[in-house]
Amino acid sequence: MQFSSIQRILGLLLMVSSSIMLPPLLIAVVLQDGSQGAFLIAFSSVLLTGLLCWLPVRSRRRELRIRDGFLVVALFWSVLALVGAVPFAVAEHPHMSMTDAFFESMSGLTTTGATVITGIDRLPKSIQFYRQELQWLGGMGIIVLAVAVLPMLGIGGMQLYRAETPGPMKDNKLTPRITETAKALWYIYLGLTLSCAAAYWFAGMDLFDAVAHSFSTVAIGGFSTHDLSIGYFQSTAIEMVAVVFMLLAGINFSLHFVAWRKMNPLTYFRDPEFRAYITVLSLAATVAVTYLYQSGTFPNMGDAIHHGLFQAVSIGTTTGFTTAEYFHWPGFLPVMLLFTSFIGGCAGSTGGGMKVIRFLLLFKQGLREIMRLVHPNAQIPVKIGNKPMPERIVEAVWGFFAIYVGCFAVMMLVLLANGLDQVTAFSAVAACLNNLGPGLGEVGYHYGDIDTVSKWVLSFAMLLGRLEIFTLLVLLTPAFWRR
Repeated sequence: MQFSSIQRILGLLLMVSSSIMLPPLLIAVVLQDGSQGAFLIAFSSVLLTGLLCWLPVRSRRRELRIRDGFLVVALFWSVLALVGAVPFAVAEHPHMSMTDAFFESMSGLTTTGATVITGIDRLPKSIQFYRQELQWLGGMGIIVLAVAVLPMLGIGGMQLYRAETPGPMKDNKLTPRITETAKALWYIYLGLTLSCAAAYWFAGMDLFDAVAHSFSTVAIGGFSTHDLSIGYFQSTAIEMVAVVFMLLAGINFSLHFVAWRKMNPLTYFRDPEFRAYITVLSLAATVAVTYLYQSGTFPNMGDAIHHGLFQAVSIGTTTGFTTAEYFHWPGFLPVMLLFTSFIGGCAGSTGGGMKVIRFLLLFKQGLREIMRLVHPNAQIPVKIGNKPMPERIVEAVWGFFAIYVGCFAVMMLVLLANGLDQVTAFSAVAACLNNLGPGLGEVGYHYGDIDTVSKWVLSFAMLLGRLEIFTLLVLLTPAFWRR
């Protein structure tokens, strides 16, 4: 392990990340909303911590190995969530415990959208903006940003990129150089954000809300500047803008890049993961709309369509915006929608969940096993888009699924042992591990009323989901630390 190089990288990244406190600090100063001190303390502490890490090892420039990349990513996300909690803990409103502040910070950075805060409408504008900013920066991954804008780090960026990017096939690069790849991803991300903000503004949001909600929409985060989320605006136009950009943000950004470069929208439909993604969301939306109308929840078909479509896309992409109290909807519908979050967005997107490509591979592998019962000696490859998948990838997907189920079961049992009911425990773990946010039962509205231990367990679940389990769990294996 190159510990000195890791320390140097961590110090540099922390110093750069201290700048995230500056925009909300500026807003607090201009509006005099009382949060200036909190952001000034946070900015100073993060900058000083990074400087103290960097100075002793500033001349160490050894190449990172893959193991080092995993450690940098895990350390950076954990430390940044901790320092990101400072404004929440120090500010007079909301003045939160360290547990609640860390939970809110982790939820923002991992784009989960689970919140412990009530009275969001009454928060200072600087705090409202800060919550949205955390999600926007976490959406594409601060590590990728650092690799894109800080080539002076002097490291092999692919190690960080492989540890950071979601999905089972991480060696695919858009451009020959990793720095150019990261820049390409960020240009797409920034372009979607600006387009989303403009669309929200034209649909009727004021400029502050338009920018704030564009941050959490493109990040597939789900934080809002209002307790009622998107439902606050009571606008079908705003909801449809959200649906469009949630769908776009849930698509593999590499696919966006290829389609833009070829100037051919048909590129999307040639991608099997995209087709599966649209199919799953379309089926979920159709079932939701039909059930809401047939059950009389929304007697007007127009209301059933826009609420059913919105919630199916929001939960299916793991964004977590709400227009209605979907957790009070009748029958199987809330659970079915929650199950769609297990599939989540496409690999290489800002979405959470297990990712559509893994779901597709698991489905095709299941079909192959059925065929093997009929033809036990046949050689039947698993294909994606007529391309046979290496057995190593298929095995990795099954391994991911097994570890996912194991982690889910353990964390759910811990929450049950802490006194949460079965619906709350199941949905809370699902919502946090899938980086979705809103759950069912006691966590339908917010997570503020659950116990301290459960909040720390769920914070760990958010990080597991954001780093796709293996990146974090590999650090707990003895083999990782052996020379």
